[in-house]
Amino acid sequence: MKFRKFIAAALAAISCVTVAGCSENNDVSSESTAAETATAEATAPEVPTDEFDTSLTALELTADIRIGWNLGNTLDATGGSGVTQETSWGNPKTTRELIQGVKDAGFNAVRIPTTWEKQMDENNVINAEWMARVKEIVDYAYDLDMYVILNMHHEEWHQPYADKQEEISAKLTTCWTQIAEEFKGYDQHLIFEGMNEPRWKNTQFEWNGGNDEGRQVVNHLNKVFVDAVRATGGNNQYRFLMVCPYAANSGEDALAALEIPDDDRLIVSVHAYIPYSFALQNPGSDKWVASKPNCTNEIDTLAEVLDRLFISKGQAVIIGECGAMNRDNEEYRAAWAEYYFSTFKKIGVPCFWWDNGAFMSGETFGLFDRYNNVPRYEVLIKAMMNGADGITGVDYSTGTAESDAA
Repeated sequence: MKFRKFIAAALAAISCVTVAGCSENNDVSSESTAAETATAEATAPEVPTDEFDTSLTALELTADIRIGWNLGNTLDATGGSGVTQETSWGNPKTTRELIQGVKDAGFNAVRIPTTWEKQMDENNVINAEWMARVKEIVDYAYDLDMYVILNMHHEEWHQPYADKQEEISAKLTTCWTQIAEEFKGYDQHLIFEGMNEPRWKNTQFEWNGGNDEGRQVVNHLNKVFVDAVRATGGNNQYRFLMVCPYAANSGEDALAALEIPDDDRLIVSVHAYIPYSFALQNPGSDKWVASKPNCTNEIDTLAEVLDRLFISKGQAVIIGECGAMNRDNEEYRAAWAEYYFSTFKKIGVPCFWWDNGAFMSGETFGLFDRYNNVPRYEVLIKAMMNGADGITGVDYSTGTAESDAA
């Protein structure tokens, strides 16, 4: 148990004993009791926070992330009401056993996509029950000493239009202030990600890297997010924060247009389902071969761009979403995963698989059986771990190295 939680539990127990003892004294007036309560509240010790390693750099932190996993289509779902939002897209309620299973499979980081929009009232105050449930799931991973990325996901209100910039900025500040206060005592294992794929939805500029207006507003909102979190103090003064280009786009134009706020504890967030024809297009190709340039060019190009624009300049990067859909082609997906994860490992960029729990239809990125807490695709998992560890040249049709099979 983290030290912060131990102290909180101890203080709560002491508080209960004190209140119980006072309740037996019927001679104390209500005014006296109120005065004593106010004095106690004013002098009560602040619950200690977990120790934050302030010497750690962003590049050192990302180097410590072996490989990450997304709890997709869960807290980021948009149906239901109240806490039933979590299961409104068909995935079961998240359990501690699932997160343990993810760690046991080799992942040491979890991204928890979260949609807050339906959980806010007219004053943008977040529902306390929802906040508590989010915290509970964050703690499943945090208590296992895993890295955790908590974000804002399917928010319709932060589409980056200039005429909405002031309104969005105010709401973003209000929301992130509440989230940051709730998690103020957590150490460097908790990372905040300000926005997920902010873009002009249902327009010609949605996925192509945007235009000048959209990019400029995203740059402004990134700064608003950073300022809001830093203003809450505590460990949030040092917390590592993720900022993204327009739509978290992996194209060079969008990445080059990203203006990173003046803060040395920021990480650039990028999403890359590439090559598109194999990873995401539907219908698309079910075959991927490392020896074919048309299969590797997009991956190699992105690695070169990320290294040139960011890594070589000391700026950390995380690929927060990636994956290749299931087309009954596990051996090809495994070969892709080894190449993909190892390519970005070489330049110091950790990758997070997008697991949306889907196996049968739609965007079939499901990886874990969330009822039995185990991965569905052992060969694919092995290839992902090999890539993350820099191991290459495995023939996933037999499980042996190519040199051994020759």
